Amino acid sequence: MTDTIKDAVKAFVIENFLFGDTSNPLADTDSLIENGIIDSTGVLELVAFIEDRYGITVADADIMPANLDSLARITAFIASKTATPATA
Repeated sequence: MTDTIKDAVKAFVIENFLFGDTSNPLADTDSLIENGIIDSTGVLELVAFIEDRYGITVADADIMPANLDSLARITAFIASKTATPATA
């Protein structure tokens, strides 16, 4: 992988939910839900992206804020499912 998991997820979030607007920096620990960046439909889009990009299945039980509410949490979740270091 030429870019990190976090970079790929951040690019997806910026492109699909912020419509390319990078005027407000998105910190790794910012809550995507509390900040109104994604809603329940957005979570499903994010899950579809994760499954397609990383070839993993996200179980219904995995769809929770502890796994999908910030770039840091999403990165850690993907890394744990793929056994890939978060920086790879």
